[in-house]
Amino acid sequence: MTDLSLFPRLFSPFALGRTRLRNRIVHASMNTHMAEKTRVTERLINYHAERARGGAALIVTEPISMARHQNVSYRARAWNDDNLDDLKRWAQAVEPHDCRLLGQIQDPGRGRHNAGIGAYAIGPSALADDLSWTVPHALSAAEIRAMIEDFAESAARLQRCGFSGVEISSGHGHLFHQFLSPWSNAREDDYGGDVNGRTRIVKELIAALRSACGPAFLLGLKLPGNDWVKGGIDPAEAAAIASHLTAAQPLDYVCFAQGTHGIALERHLPDAHVGPLPYLELIRALRPALNGVPLVALGKIGTPQEAEAILAAADAELVGLGRPLLADAAWPLKTREGRTREIRQCVYCNICWDEINTHLRPMACVNNPCAGDADEADWWPARAASRRRVVVVGAGVAGMEAAWIAAARGHDVTVLSASSEAGGKLRLHWQLPGSEPLKRITEYQQVAAAKAGVGCELGIRAQATDVIGLKPDAVVLACGSTMLAPPGVPHPGAAHVSVPDLRQAVGELLCTTGKRSGTAVLFDMDHTEGTYAAAELMRLRFDRVVIITPREYIAQKTSMVVRQGILRRFQELRIEVVPLASPMWSESLGKATVVYANIYSGEPVIIRDVACFTYATPRVPDLSLYEPLRAAGIEVHRAGDCELPRGLLAATAGGHAIGIAV
Repeated sequence: MTDLSLFPRLFSPFALGRTRLRNRIVHASMNTHMAEKTRVTERLINYHAERARGGAALIVTEPISMARHQNVSYRARAWNDDNLDDLKRWAQAVEPHDCRLLGQIQDPGRGRHNAGIGAYAIGPSALADDLSWTVPHALSAAEIRAMIEDFAESAARLQRCGFSGVEISSGHGHLFHQFLSPWSNAREDDYGGDVNGRTRIVKELIAALRSACGPAFLLGLKLPGNDWVKGGIDPAEAAAIASHLTAAQPLDYVCFAQGTHGIALERHLPDAHVGPLPYLELIRALRPALNGVPLVALGKIGTPQEAEAILAAADAELVGLGRPLLADAAWPLKTREGRTREIRQCVYCNICWDEINTHLRPMACVNNPCAGDADEADWWPARAASRRRVVVVGAGVAGMEAAWIAAARGHDVTVLSASSEAGGKLRLHWQLPGSEPLKRITEYQQVAAAKAGVGCELGIRAQATDVIGLKPDAVVLACGSTMLAPPGVPHPGAAHVSVPDLRQAVGELLCTTGKRSGTAVLFDMDHTEGTYAAAELMRLRFDRVVIITPREYIAQKTSMVVRQGILRRFQELRIEVVPLASPMWSESLGKATVVYANIYSGEPVIIRDVACFTYATPRVPDLSLYEPLRAAGIEVHRAGDCELPRGLLAATAGGHAIGIAV
């Protein structure tokens, strides 16, 4: 059923320059790392084609290598004819869906996310990057002009291949941002000094692009709205820059980013600890500086209702969605057809950022295992050749993903779970501070399971005889894992143990309210987001929280943008961290004190007035049913933590694969 009455503005056409857009939904630029050896790949084409098929009106690609010095393996090259045929196929896969494809022009300059010095960094001045401390080669005026010429020639090549335009990325602390900011631009020539000089490189690039590509070629500009650097670009400076660049420049749209390469990097990708629409007030303040140029709103716009409200208030002409369209390529289509409950929503965990920037792997999503597949938009699995009886033990993320997909393929599926509600251990996590959006994973799975006809028997701790009695053709074990007690601590559940693991401790704390006196001590051998969200809950309950870890710092299994938020909040909440330390369990057990020692020197330190002592450690799979079921001759698959304790990305991906395989 199509119902546009709730979202009339979102699906109204818009004239962007000389181009008509079918609706107001823009796929904002996101790095995919789906190119290989500078070549356009099928997966890269599929990713964008599926979002066009899913209803987006305009797509801005990730940065494309468009100057001769750019030769990054995971970015498609457009500064010569190597990719000419594949660039054409890319455009031809998107544009026929009434979706305009724009390539992004960007250079990181001195900016670098990963450890180490950028070997080929360039910049306006020989000043160190705030994150990696890379000192770039300061570009000469001749080198700037040559680079601009490269960008213009490459944009013309994209135009010949069928692209509708380009976006200049001058935010996020990258090269053009570095020129715009007085913090990073100390030049004394025509490309430095006042706002006229610092914006010169962007103005000359715009002029070159218009000269090479003509007035009908769409030209967008991303600008810094607030980079959160003292002496950098604050909202007042951002307004001055925006006004200067839009006063007489032939631009088709502008959008604003936040953050830069420094301790404010987290600001450019607001996570679940940040409320919805965190950029909106800044966008409203900067909008008058645009001289009438259309504005694309960015910044954690997650739901159709939020997008419609922005347009209804005339805060912007278009809405830019990045992570929500990664989570569901058919977000626009489902919204237009009144199927918003079927949208796989972004949970703002930023694992997508972690995959591309920390692990240098293709982008992936915890709530969308199909990202980049050829038939991803509004995907539903094909029917199996024959119907099977499938039992899934465990209603966590991996189990529910396997269950709904297997049922959608036509199998008779029953889920058995000890818990009275779906979600598994993730239910604890989403009740912690800043973690509530995680429930969206389970909510979608429940909608899909109901649609597919999954039978759920909750509140039943299944024994092998229970499972065998259902006469399954295949069993999926998704019954989770247990934290290993640290050396010196008896296994949880032993009668004389007074040290609960973190899951037990959190379960008890969630059942209570109010402040308690004393100190909570958490021994951290986990280093994931859930542990630190639990620490924030403890800080709400106790006078003091101390985290002890044997590593040199905390949150080593999180991405930089997530870790920065954790560290900032810990400072604000006065949560104490003791690195390179481990509890001396024999001295600590059963007392109101905790003794820990430096792992190198062995020097002991006493924490007194301890009201809560717990630990987060590596996990071991629960395999109690595995051998009995195999001995009964049953085909058994292991999913999620029951296969190998990892994280959400592995849980959804693994459950998805098993649902296809059974």
